[in-house]
Amino acid sequence: MPPTTLLPFTTPGTSRKSGTASSVLPNRPAFRLTEKFLLLLVFSGFITLCFGAIFFLPDSSKLLSGVFFHTQRSSGAGGGPKHGGRELEGDKLSKIREDHEKALREAKDTLQKPPEQIKQDIKEEKQKVVQDSADRKEGAARLPDVVFRKPVGATGREPSDPQTRERQAKIKEMMKHAWENYKRYAWGSNELKPLSRHQHSSSLFGNIQGATIVDALDTLYIMGMHDEFKEGKEWVEKNLDFNVHAEVSVFEVNIRFVGGLLSAYYLSGEEIFRSKAVDLGKKLLPAFNTPTGIPWALLNIKSGIGRNWPWASGGSSILAEFGTLHLEFMHLSQLSGNPVFAEKMMNIRKVLNRLDKPQGLYPNYLNPNSGQWGQRRIVKENHCATDHVSVGGLGDSFYEYLLKAWLMSDKTDEEARKMYYDAIQAIETHLIRKSNGGLKYIAEWKGGLLEHKMGHLTCFSGGMFALGADGAPEDTSGHHMELAAEIARTCHESYVRTATKLGPEAFRFDGGVEAIATRQNEKYYILRPEVIETHMYMWRLTHDPKYREWGWEAVQAIEKNCRVDAGYSGIRDVYSSQLSHDDVQQSFFLAETLKYLYLMFSDDDVLSLDHWIFNSEAHPLPIIRKNDQIQ
Repeated sequence: MPPTTLLPFTTPGTSRKSGTASSVLPNRPAFRLTEKFLLLLVFSGFITLCFGAIFFLPDSSKLLSGVFFHTQRSSGAGGGPKHGGRELEGDKLSKIREDHEKALREAKDTLQKPPEQIKQDIKEEKQKVVQDSADRKEGAARLPDVVFRKPVGATGREPSDPQTRERQAKIKEMMKHAWENYKRYAWGSNELKPLSRHQHSSSLFGNIQGATIVDALDTLYIMGMHDEFKEGKEWVEKNLDFNVHAEVSVFEVNIRFVGGLLSAYYLSGEEIFRSKAVDLGKKLLPAFNTPTGIPWALLNIKSGIGRNWPWASGGSSILAEFGTLHLEFMHLSQLSGNPVFAEKMMNIRKVLNRLDKPQGLYPNYLNPNSGQWGQRRIVKENHCATDHVSVGGLGDSFYEYLLKAWLMSDKTDEEARKMYYDAIQAIETHLIRKSNGGLKYIAEWKGGLLEHKMGHLTCFSGGMFALGADGAPEDTSGHHMELAAEIARTCHESYVRTATKLGPEAFRFDGGVEAIATRQNEKYYILRPEVIETHMYMWRLTHDPKYREWGWEAVQAIEKNCRVDAGYSGIRDVYSSQLSHDDVQQSFFLAETLKYLYLMFSDDDVLSLDHWIFNSEAHPLPIIRKNDQIQ
């Protein structure tokens, strides 16, 4: 940046012109002798302080050479950087002289201002100091006295069974392989390209960096990888920056960054994670500045300007995105003492509860301006030709968060409980079907017609049904567990019916096929966790050994097909024995897939379901007990 030209003070209404500091406007009130004396005394003291800092403070030579004067020059033989002796001393003197002359110019420029302007500047500075002090006091008053409580079951002992212990150790080794290669080739970026051995950044995060680090922190912690956790914490402390001028996905940044930071705080007690999470939460609040309070999908966190995905129906917000904020935002209110985060969530509920649901179902698109479901064309029988309902992509985690909001509230959030079970009843009535071969699946509703397709993302629902079985109404818990087991079986079949024993992105039940992908753009596997997530919940809640075996089959398939020399990569066709890798190690592989596998081969008291709730990115958050809840 070029240096700023010093111009003389001009009175209001006078055009500013180029000139030197010695140019003086006529007829200006003169300084009194005492005022001149005081000003010169202040600036003399400032200059003396600068010289004292340079020459008399301890280690001033290190300060000069290591921070302010980091000049590098080529060495003769080695060609490496070094500091020249006399040349560096000349640089020091030149810098000192430059700073001295700058201070004198600033003093002279200030002396040219009329007394009234100086008084006004002093008055404004005092007001700013008073306001800053008031802001700090107000913030301190709103912050609760946060006392970190030792987490219940954050880590545990090794399993006593030799086979289980060996399998757990293998999963930890997989985590080391993924982490060390990310550190070696993509440290500080969002994700790793393991074949290219280069960094990979998704537009979902804008210019925010470090997604893999934040996503992996809690997995590192529970696996006892303390050195790696410390590396991640130091990077967060020094480098994680949210003051970026770029558009981000509110949903993805919330579940990965806010969720990851909150979880790291609850596990470790390190204050840096709490403060970073609250700071990021505040930066996401402008996304809710819509007529209805339904947030935008995309937000420039520097300017606060939001919008929705261009492809979303009529500029709509997406159910799974605005419906997957509750867990994190309730904890942000809990940790900051600021109820605004919780209020934003409760407002979303109000909007949803006053809307009619076609056949009791929640369409995937909601217009944040009108508060109505997407672009709708009304037809008979209380449904709409453009409604799209899915328990997979675009809808999935909305239902997950209704259930988990109730569980996380220590089962006091009755509104969330009712919304969840009402939605599940409608889903079972209208979307759940059974194939000719006896496989139960969840279809998608499109304008009253069913598409007999089930996505890999939908496979999380087996775990959800199992987790919610205990609170099911009218003694239907057994029915919910049966449904969970059938969904788990169907999703396992989507794995075993491929050449790689890994499941496709989506699979179908029509045209004579069952649990098989029929379209090329549905045959890929990108290290997704949802099937493994359901197996973990089913193991924890039933202790049926087949779920551990199914999990171990997935481990072997990932090792055989996705492991490469520099990490793990997704594959483009799970039905082909000729592997084609996509060259991306997704951050959720470390956050979710490996964590769920590790927990499957751990004792139940490690992140016990009695004390912890996992967000949609598998970041564990503690249940908020009744006496701890924000009122």
